[in-house]
Amino acid sequence: QVVESGGGLAHAGGSLRLSCVASDLNLNYWVLGWFRQYPGKEKETVSCISANGDVIKYADAVQGRFTVTRDNAKNTMYLQMDNLNSEDTAVYYCAANFRGCDVHPRLWDYWGLGTQVTVSA
Repeated sequence: QVVESGGGLAHAGGSLRLSCVASDLNLNYWVLGWFRQYPGKEKETVSCISANGDVIKYADAVQGRFTVTRDNAKNTMYLQMDNLNSEDTAVYYCAANFRGCDVHPRLWDYWGLGTQVTVSA
């Protein structure tokens, strides 16, 4: 019900913009988050934005480089990723939950299938 797009290959120092669109879910009332997963690891939180956008959180590793926004009129969330480095290489997922940003990833309600981001040196 949520679909990510915008992943791909970028050079270190470059940028990518991810999008997350809901097809049959009104995202306006949902907390939205971006997560990433490395091979063999559990998903980790990258960023989270509340339903009205007044609460935004970032992981320390991306603070100052990534920016999360949402356009409720378009039922879409974005993740602008700048100054990418090799440690950003992962599969990125968007997700939605009705509780808040501090909810454990396992308790989020809706997940996309992910989009691969690869950063080359």
